[in-house]
Amino acid sequence: MEFSYLDNNAGTGLADGVLDAMLPYLQQQQGNPSSSHRFGRFALTALDQARQQVAELVKVHPSQVIFTSGGTEANNQVLASVSQLYSGGDVIISPIEHPSILEPAARLTEYGFDVTHLAVDKSGRVNEDALSAVLTNKTRLVSVMWANNETGLIQDIKSLSRITRKKQIPFHCDAVQAAGKLEINFNAVGVQSMSLSAHKFGGPKGIGALIVSHDFDCPAFIVGGGQENGLRSGTENVPAIVGFGAAAQSAVQNLERYQRHCRRLRDLLEVRLQSLPEVTIFAKEANRLANTVFFSVQGFDAETLLMTLDRQGIAVSSGSACGTGQQTPSHVLTAMGIDDVTALGAIRVSVSQYNTLEQIEQLVVILTKEVDRFKHLMNR
Repeated sequence: MEFSYLDNNAGTGLADGVLDAMLPYLQQQQGNPSSSHRFGRFALTALDQARQQVAELVKVHPSQVIFTSGGTEANNQVLASVSQLYSGGDVIISPIEHPSILEPAARLTEYGFDVTHLAVDKSGRVNEDALSAVLTNKTRLVSVMWANNETGLIQDIKSLSRITRKKQIPFHCDAVQAAGKLEINFNAVGVQSMSLSAHKFGGPKGIGALIVSHDFDCPAFIVGGGQENGLRSGTENVPAIVGFGAAAQSAVQNLERYQRHCRRLRDLLEVRLQSLPEVTIFAKEANRLANTVFFSVQGFDAETLLMTLDRQGIAVSSGSACGTGQQTPSHVLTAMGIDDVTALGAIRVSVSQYNTLEQIEQLVVILTKEVDRFKHLMNR
């Protein structure tokens, strides 16, 4: 059986050259970059090079790159800073954010902060007028993700941050799903902080970054060592950071080719899915990532369909979150106004440059057979 991995928004394989870049720091070179001897200096040089490579990915100065354990930590650091800097106020987020924004924001309510969820349209797009309407002199932070991990929807971050800049309100952007898939210019879009994660675009797991503007006050979330300019203590994971840098460099060099290839696969899948009247494609008319299709199949719950595909060698993800043995609808689809029955059948396919047209055709053949089998059972 040939296996097809179509869950690249959850995590990708290492891009070409990334493992080779990491190996010396996993094998021979174990110097601590904070050490003064030659082994430490060697590690520090590798760290500096990777920081430059990540900076080039989002077009910032290397001093703006703070390495973290991933996007989740970076998001938590920004949200936690609100309670360190203020004694109260309001935090504004979109309702379609990743849990690493939603849950730290909810925790702020324990410290006396209010959390406002912005309205989104049927595609999940944040309404600019709605953002303007809720900003006050007590708004401490606005956080909206660049690209949604489920639907692939791309927000107009530059237009949204323009609104907050007029009122001098910090804007944080979770760009975990956007980095490596879209061209990103941190300074041009006008946000004050941004989170990245290497394993979403060909880097290793467990490494990410917080990008900060020079005028953004973001206290350290992890203290006790003073690494990363005092903003993230702990000995740096040099092999992973080197891999992060190599993946960032590869993403910059191959972005157009990646987008062109993924869009071809995405468009083929959507054309094939449209021949099945039982299928609903979410946010289809919106500006989306080239690699993502989020759809629901009428009559199926997502987990059953996911396992059916898995048994036949195809890995996709479910739009439903499973907790304590019970399925719940995707909070993203709920915010978009999708009914629970449809939402519970949601499946996400996310491709990469390593997927093929044949894999897409294989997926559609299996889906079609399952839909036909279901119809036959219902008509017996």
